[in-house]
Amino acid sequence: MAFHSDETTLELDEVSEDGEMIVSEEMEQTILPTYGTMPESTCKLQTAEMVEFNEKPESLYFNDDQRRIDYILVYEDETLKEQTKNTKKNLFLKQKKKRQAYESNLMRNGLQLEATRSVSDGGLVFVKVHAPWEVLCTYAEVMHIKLPIQPNDLRQRNSAFNWFTKIFSVSEDVIKPEQEFFTAPFEKDRLTDFHIKDRDTFFTPATRSRIVQFILSRVEYAVKDHVKKFGINKLLDSGIYKAAFPLHDGRFNVKSEEPRCLNERYLLYRQWAHPLSFYKLQPLDLVRKYYGEKIGIYFAWLGFYTRMLLLAGIVGLCCFLYGYKSQDSCTWSKEVCDPNIGGNIIMCPQCDKECTYWYLNITCESSKKLCIFDSFGTLVFAVFMGIWVTLFLEFWKRRQAELEYEWDTVEFLEQEEQPLPEYEAKCTHVVVNPITQQEEHVPYTAFGKCLRMAVCTSAVLFWILLIVASVVGIIVYRLSVFLVFSATLPRHINGTEAIQKYLTPQTATTVTASIISFIIIMLLNMIYEKVAVMITDFELPRTKTEYENSLTTKMFLFQFVNYYSSCFYIAFFKGKFVGYPGDPVYWFGRYRNEECDPGGCLLELTTQLTIIMGGKAIWNNIQEILLPWIKNLIARCRSSGIETIKPRWEQDYHLQPVGKLGLFHEYLEMVIQFGFVTLFVASFPLAPLLALVNNLLEIRVDAWKLTTQFRRMVPEKAQDIGAWQPIMQGVAILAVVTNAMIIAFTSDMIPRLVYYWSFSVAPYGNHTSSTMQGYINSTLSVFSIVDFRDASRPVPPAWFGTESTCRYRDFRYPPGHEHQYEHSMFYWHVIAAKLSFLIVMEHIVYFIKFIISYIIPDISNDTKEKIKREKYLIQKLLHEKHLKLVKKQMGSLADTILKGVDNLSVNKLD
Repeated sequence: MAFHSDETTLELDEVSEDGEMIVSEEMEQTILPTYGTMPESTCKLQTAEMVEFNEKPESLYFNDDQRRIDYILVYEDETLKEQTKNTKKNLFLKQKKKRQAYESNLMRNGLQLEATRSVSDGGLVFVKVHAPWEVLCTYAEVMHIKLPIQPNDLRQRNSAFNWFTKIFSVSEDVIKPEQEFFTAPFEKDRLTDFHIKDRDTFFTPATRSRIVQFILSRVEYAVKDHVKKFGINKLLDSGIYKAAFPLHDGRFNVKSEEPRCLNERYLLYRQWAHPLSFYKLQPLDLVRKYYGEKIGIYFAWLGFYTRMLLLAGIVGLCCFLYGYKSQDSCTWSKEVCDPNIGGNIIMCPQCDKECTYWYLNITCESSKKLCIFDSFGTLVFAVFMGIWVTLFLEFWKRRQAELEYEWDTVEFLEQEEQPLPEYEAKCTHVVVNPITQQEEHVPYTAFGKCLRMAVCTSAVLFWILLIVASVVGIIVYRLSVFLVFSATLPRHINGTEAIQKYLTPQTATTVTASIISFIIIMLLNMIYEKVAVMITDFELPRTKTEYENSLTTKMFLFQFVNYYSSCFYIAFFKGKFVGYPGDPVYWFGRYRNEECDPGGCLLELTTQLTIIMGGKAIWNNIQEILLPWIKNLIARCRSSGIETIKPRWEQDYHLQPVGKLGLFHEYLEMVIQFGFVTLFVASFPLAPLLALVNNLLEIRVDAWKLTTQFRRMVPEKAQDIGAWQPIMQGVAILAVVTNAMIIAFTSDMIPRLVYYWSFSVAPYGNHTSSTMQGYINSTLSVFSIVDFRDASRPVPPAWFGTESTCRYRDFRYPPGHEHQYEHSMFYWHVIAAKLSFLIVMEHIVYFIKFIISYIIPDISNDTKEKIKREKYLIQKLLHEKHLKLVKKQMGSLADTILKGVDNLSVNKLD
């Protein structure tokens, strides 16, 4: 059922001589689900009392110093400006009518308002909102908010690691642990069953703000053409109000002297957001208490992910060091750099006409770097990461279940979450519920829902195709610019110019293309975010969770293609379909397909990952730190000339507003990073270590930003991390395939193993024992220059002399063979080995993942026992009094009933 605060709704037409607003003739009486029928009252609108600032800058109360401020509304009184055009005056007058109608309805709903003008800008008016006890109780029942009924009497089991974690935890003398309670959904009729010591503190400031925000989002302010207009969000979008936010409880860097101030913001800054606290564990319970469960669950997940990265980072660093140490014994790299081997091998041109022949040893430096990443340690690390990601997801489920119990969100979705106001407003179609057979109102018919889904799906596909088109554009750029670099950069090493060892055409093309790709990714991100929000708004999801999950799916799908498409191209497509020099493959019949270096495309994939992952981290940190800081600095400079004592609400107003998407971008940033860490880790073992360093900074940056630079967010409930959980599970499954394919098809590990065990010895090789000597010569095919087509025949350089052949990277028979230029036996052995490796590695890792998932339960036995115990006690506490009354009236018969009820309760819990 959709709940509305349908108060007397108003069309405002006139202003009386004394300046008070007069309601038009139509005043409809509506039913409020929490208050009953609202009586018709006077036509004059109720207005907030205007009072002067009481010179108490840290006060969180009305001027009477009794009623707590639960919310702040800010608007600009444009009527005070003398130089205002008549057309604008009419607009401002209409806005004033709507605003006063809205505030009048708020007061009729039981809220209490008090207005104060700004001390630095007289045009700004701050409306303070207070929810009295009766309103809090009424809406706590409507919203099914769970509140304390009895202190938790279960014993806490001490972990064996408590002594270790205590070193990094905040001292209990600084942040006192909260007392734990058993909780139950609030009911006004059972007020005495709840643990109420003080009415002023029974509802926490976060809960009070949630309730007030619920009311603000549902109160109407006008009716036009039989369409109701309501909610603070629409008033903010139309400029009628400039801001709406709950208050911080004080300054972040100075402890408040206000006796009733808890100084939670100050504690969070000192013990959580301060840079010197980077090594401390997060005070998650205080974060949850101050900002709500939604913020708390994000930081709990981010902290857990960062701790798990510590293990992956250490193993990745060991694999990197192993590769670094083993590069000196890398035989095939030595052959590339050897003047007598690589210096005598002439390679075929990699493009038509403009490119010329080149010596293999110009890739000496890149082959040395490739030995670091293309080693046996990479294979071990890829298998390890396939297991690590399963452990991370399974252990996070257990941790999430613990938080659900501790933070009272186990049954949140079924009980507490209300429909969005935008959804409720569109509920004009009547349908019959097939289960209850009751009539219900929905915003669209079955055909309308299908039409919306079709339109939204088409829009998402269109934007994904646009990204694919941009990727194709980057590929065309790579093909075109390679011609330029090949014609301008030298193709042989001059010992006097060391830069030529590194600035090869392949390297120059890779670096410039990666930078351009990163810029395009950032630009498309900014555009698509707005498009995704528009598409999701058009879908009209029912609840906030459904809205966020729908938006999350769209944004991640877009970001997945946007960020990873270039990496997938380099890893699995580049250099795979190039033909051979006499018959190359062309894009669009014009651009010759790219080839990899003689060592493969693995090093290029590593370069791409480093640029995108590093550039993304730097860009995001600049945005998160500098932008809000600069904006707040500008706001302070504008008002720096006015030396006045500012109240708490005015100080908070000059902070940055939190966007409508909240922590969405933070989640998206981390999940995209999770993809880089898992999907392509076989090409870059240092990715988890870099992610660990970034996340240690990210936690404190996000905490600093929320605590010091932004207004206080409206506390929200959240049961879990939402759609991000299945997204990460999908990435984890895909990561096994991508890493196996990188090792099999992108790296040269399989060809080297095939050569070592089969083709270096008889009957295919000349060596008496397995060796890597001669690998380079065996993996480079021979091509006769007379077989070039006229369209692609290069002009031989002066140093080419009388050479008649060149080499290229493939496994084909040489000219003169009966199957010349066809794939050789070596090629088919390598393909068979690659496919075998892919199948075996996937099945082994998937089997281990399945076993781990089966062994580790999603909810620990300890948490299950706590949940059962709480349910039992709640049933007993809430029904015990009523059953005792029945017992007195029914005598001995009640004993039998009570015994049956207890047994039934225990059976249900089991």
